[in-house]
Amino acid sequence: MSAATEPMDIAGLFDVRGKVVLVTGGSRGIGRAIAEGLVRAGAKVYIGGRNVQRCEEAAAELSAFGTCLPLPGELNDAATAQALAASFSRLESRLDVLINNAGTMWAAPIDEYPEAGWDKVYDINVKSVFFLIQSLLPLLRAAASVEEPARIINVGSIQGFALSPHETYAYSSSKAAVHHLTKVLAERLTRENITVNAIAPGIYPSKMVAGTVERDGEESVLGRVPMGRLGKPTDLAGAAVFLSAPCSSYVTGTVLPVDGGVGTLH
Repeated sequence: MSAATEPMDIAGLFDVRGKVVLVTGGSRGIGRAIAEGLVRAGAKVYIGGRNVQRCEEAAAELSAFGTCLPLPGELNDAATAQALAASFSRLESRLDVLINNAGTMWAAPIDEYPEAGWDKVYDINVKSVFFLIQSLLPLLRAAASVEEPARIINVGSIQGFALSPHETYAYSSSKAAVHHLTKVLAERLTRENITVNAIAPGIYPSKMVAGTVERDGEESVLGRVPMGRLGKPTDLAGAAVFLSAPCSSYVTGTVLPVDGGVGTLH
């Protein structure tokens, strides 16, 4: 029977049961939504976060849906990335999916934008992403195969390719760097059966969006979204499960906008 006529196991295409996953910044917001989706889908998920109590509480709550474990720790430079990788390596011998979600933002008027803000954003959003990947490569390689590659999923932003109304100079450019780093790493690591992709979230409920709604009004904010609504946790969870599952084993080097059309239709 040729490959074209073989029966398709559709459920199996989206099956992540038994996969070992690490989600940085997984205790709240986008990271938590992604972690919950993968936990509910049957993966063994570790969530990272710098606040120990929040990380442990989130892991305990998500454990109601499956297996979720806390892995608290700072993640803001090469040394902390290496330390987090060492902690994970003491717990697991392989890593099927690494999701680099931890990030930060700094907004200030252009005439007042500080070097400290610029450095903090780039250290967390770009430098730590690279060095965590570097430090976890042995475990990713251990999980990788031709049939089922290991996965790296970087969380970028629509601000990485679309103009923002906010003065977030370091954040926007750092996310553009994440998008490009994703492609550079994909070209290198796909040869080792490790795919590298990114998710670019659009406008989701957050402190920053709440402030914008208060200032500009909900109608104005939603007017920027062609689909007419804010993003939901399930939107992000679905994208993460797709990029972690067998159905995306032939996908690498892509930046997937999950933005309701904000960055792709404007």
